Amino acid sequence: MTLTLALTGATGFVGKATVDHALARGHRVRALTRRDQPPRDGVTWIAGNLDSEDALARLASGADAVVHIAGVVNALSPAGFINGNVHGTARMAAAAASMGVRRFVHVSSLSAREPQLSEYGRSKERAEDEVRKSGLDWTMIRPPGVYGPGDMEMRDVFRMAKFGFVVLPPAGRVSLVHVHDLARLLVAMAESDSGRHIYECDDGVDGGYSHAEFARLVGGAVGKRPIPIHVPRALLHLAGHADRFLREANAKLSPDRAAYLSHPDWTATPHHRPPAALWAPQIATLDGLVQTADWYRSQGLL
Repeated sequence: MTLTLALTGATGFVGKATVDHALARGHRVRALTRRDQPPRDGVTWIAGNLDSEDALARLASGADAVVHIAGVVNALSPAGFINGNVHGTARMAAAAASMGVRRFVHVSSLSAREPQLSEYGRSKERAEDEVRKSGLDWTMIRPPGVYGPGDMEMRDVFRMAKFGFVVLPPAGRVSLVHVHDLARLLVAMAESDSGRHIYECDDGVDGGYSHAEFARLVGGAVGKRPIPIHVPRALLHLAGHADRFLREANAKLSPDRAAYLSHPDWTATPHHRPPAALWAPQIATLDGLVQTADWYRSQGLL
């Protein structure tokens, strides 16, 4: 069945992969964009952003499902998280409801499980609340660490590994998922009539990886055996302030991110995974990390 999918965040890392997969599945895409985009077969670009109710209504018009990917990961203040994640989600859900959209797939975060840890997590929890009260037929996906070709969030980890060390948060565990596997999941949920569920996705490895194991996997992808260096919580928080001062809005380690990175368990819960009949990960993590390292090299970023 060919569907029309309306996407926010379509020009970002996860969004680009989702557009590609939706088109490969034979669907039509309506995609929100702040800037002019080159024409693409199967894609209708809708000018606007999450602040514009008119643009969101145009985006949702004629769509069978909305896949809401856009969100704020770094913000200079709590208000930035609230406007982007909470109010933006509320506006998108309202637009979908007003246009009679059948399905709403919302990209949340594992951080919504622990909203007390960070402003980001608190905003993602509140965004989920907006989806719940929308009256729509929804599915929410809480990804763990998302990586793959095109990702810029983990580039610093790969670059450190290349030099033989990786600076890590206090000891803990993380789950990972390749962006192409996540994209397949989002499209599968848009196609599904599975009802209202919150799913946590990963690469299928129960318990994920210790931070040191993750560092060694990245090292393997760049041909090194890096030394893992765990940073105490207080020092990580200080580093977040320094990164924010030096790189401002481009900082990868903000004080808020340092707060939730210090949590010891960001692993997906196995019994909260999507049903295997609907989706299962296909990309082994070491293979995916090698792909990612190769992409960094091809772009001169490693």
